[in-house]
Order: sequence, then C-alpha cells, then structure tokens
Amino acid sequence: MRFSSLSQWLQWQENLHFTEIDPGLDRVGKVWQRMGGSSTLPFKVVTIAGTNGKGSSVAITASILQAAGYRTATYTSPHLLRYNERICIDGEACSDDAICDAFERIDQARDDISLTYFEFATLAAVDLFSRQNIEIAVLEVGMGGRLDAVNLFDTDVALITPIGLDHMAWLGDNRETIGREKAGIIRAHSPVVCAENAPPESVLNYAESLSSTCFVAGNDFDHTKNQSTWSWQNNDKKYVDLPMPALTGTYQLQNAAAVLQVCELLSLQGITVNEMAVREGLQSVKLSGRFQLIPGAVTRILDVTHNQQGAKNLRNLLLETAGQGKTYAVLAMLKDKDTHAVANALNGVIDFWYLAGLEGNRGLSAEDLSDRLAPIVGDKKVGCYHHVSDAYEAAMASASASDRILIFGSFHTVEAAMRLMPELTQPVSVAS
Repeated sequence: MRFSSLSQWLQWQENLHFTEIDPGLDRVGKVWQRMGGSSTLPFKVVTIAGTNGKGSSVAITASILQAAGYRTATYTSPHLLRYNERICIDGEACSDDAICDAFERIDQARDDISLTYFEFATLAAVDLFSRQNIEIAVLEVGMGGRLDAVNLFDTDVALITPIGLDHMAWLGDNRETIGREKAGIIRAHSPVVCAENAPPESVLNYAESLSSTCFVAGNDFDHTKNQSTWSWQNNDKKYVDLPMPALTGTYQLQNAAAVLQVCELLSLQGITVNEMAVREGLQSVKLSGRFQLIPGAVTRILDVTHNQQGAKNLRNLLLETAGQGKTYAVLAMLKDKDTHAVANALNGVIDFWYLAGLEGNRGLSAEDLSDRLAPIVGDKKVGCYHHVSDAYEAAMASASASDRILIFGSFHTVEAAMRLMPELTQPVSVAS
C-alpha cells in the first residue's frame, strides 16, 4: 500500500493533479474501466445536480429510502469535519481502512493517469458501494453535471435542484448556460425531476432531445404549506398533513416536494416507498451546516450558504426567526464567489460583520473581503480578522444572551467554527 493512513492519502491526492478542478470524464473513465467497472452500476442510482439544495435533497432522499427499508448509500461533497462524511452507507460514514483500501485499488488501476482529489473520492465511493451490496445510491454532483466525475455513472432518476449563478468561471454566466451543464446528468429515456417551477429552457430542451420525461414543480407535482403540516400531490397520488422536514426553513419544502416525486418514479422501477416511510424519513432527516442552530449562552447558526440564491433564503430565515437581540455575522468566502450578491441580500438583517480570511489558493483574505463588502454594508459595520477562529471569538465576546451569531460563507468557514464547538466534534460512528 502506498500510504498507511487516510490523512496521508488525502495529502498526496491534493497535489497529484496539476489543477484542483479539471472537468472531463476521459481520465476518470479510463481508470474506472481498468477497475473492471462500467457506466451502469449494479444498484439503482439517483443523481442530484443543481446550485442550491443538493445536500438537503440527498439527505431527504436517503432518509426516506432508508425508512422504506432499502440499503442506501450516499456520496456528497465537500465534507465538514471528516472526509468519511462524503461516503456513507445507511447513514454511517465508511471507515478509514475501507476508504484507504479503495484508494489503493484506484491507484493500482490508474498507473500513469493523473486524477484530482474529487475524482479519487468519486471512484472510491462507487467502488465501495459496489462491494457492499447496496440497493440504491444517491449521488451528489460536485460542480456542474455534464463533465463532473459523478456523471460517469448512469442515473435511473435525475433530480435538478434550483439553478442560480455559481461557479460561473466554469459553467457560464447565465442560468440557461449553467442549466445545460447541470442537465448533462440526464440519460436517454430516463426521467428527470426539476425542483423549481421555472427551470431554464435549456434543461427542458435537453431532456426532450433525449426523450426523457421531465417532471416540473408546479406543473407535474406540487405542494401546499399548512400551518404546521404540508401536503403534496402529483397526477396519481396525494399526501395530506405531512410532517415538516426536520431541516429548518420553509424552502426545504421545495426540496422535499421534488424528492417525493423522485420516490414516486423509483416506485415505478421497483423501489417501493409507502406513506409511512415518507413520514418517517421527513421527520428523521439530519444535515449539518444548513441553518444549524447551536444553543448556548449565545445562539449560533451554522450555514454553508455562499451564493445569491442561498443568501436570499438565509435572509428570509433570519427574518422569520428574529428575536429582540442583534444578529452578528462571521463571514469568510472563496475568491470566486459573488460576495456582492451575498452582502446585498443580507445587509438589512446583519448588525455587524466579522470578516475572516480563508487559507489556500482559492481563499479570500479578510482585507479583500472587506474591500468588497464595505461599500455595501458600511465601513463602520465590518471588522477584519486573520482566521475564522479569531472572528468567531470576537463575535462571541461582543454578543449578549439575546443576540445570535451567524457563521457562514463556505464549507470551510463552517468547518473552522465547528472545530471550536466541543459539542459538535465528538467522534461519529463509521461503517467497516
């Protein structure tokens, strides 16, 4: 074996390929073929692409499928505290040893073919799933869709969550262009579900070109929010008085409604999901870093939001849950994110911004972040700190019991803050 620990493998992978992001399926496809794999996997596959709501949709889908009694795997990215979070079976993260063994198999098969960190992860996940007798896998696209490593594998049902402006340097600067990239996960004659009422025309056109039936929210299925419950229906079925998803935010109903349509399509393919499983799955779903409330002397909110669409959802949630105290923000972002759009969306609901820098080539320094935000939120409402830990400690020192602190802007930001909270860093169970 090349390395004896997961951390050694990961450190090596970070510098193996000449660039962190390198879209395309040729290299990763050749390695998978050498490993004896094909694009069609020995289990059902749901592939989820989009801009916002992917992680929530994966979590809700998997929770319902597990409640229905199916051995369910998930592949997501990025992780928050442990790499193992990316590769889970029935809600349990795969062990270091299992992942290292998969890496060894990939390394032996690739020979002189260079792979990115994400490509290694994708192959490891599918390799492990293929050896664990799972019945269905829910795969989250990392970026885009058409050229993402996850798209190497054929999907049985595709789900495209709301599409916004993100990763524009790679995917395009408008929703139609980005939509076409996301639509790349669709397969001929296989259904696709669109979570938003008005998806880009490029998605609908591509589905039509493949003779793939497209199920669009508000047209082919819909939902209604009641006071404490919600209802869902499509042309064939109706659920009434469903429990709210155990994820904060009314916008989660949009994600959940699309997931229920996915489940109905899976039922037509032999993966039967009854109403009891739907109810249980909605109530038991868990996902870190999505308006995650951490109680204490001062309430803290962790959220990985980093684009305009997500920031607008976050603003609405902050308004819905506003108390008597102030709302402070600890913000750190990557260079390629639309900081102006995020600041504009949240300016009216944040009393003071504690800005921090993120390390690495993609990280934005606190000073550069301040230069972008100060003209929008005002010079007197920002403070600069080198690390997220410094910004967090400053915010905690300023806050009183009635205040709350929102920590957001990136998975990296939330991770750094979580590591300062002992109640969130306890060891998690892993699957062998």
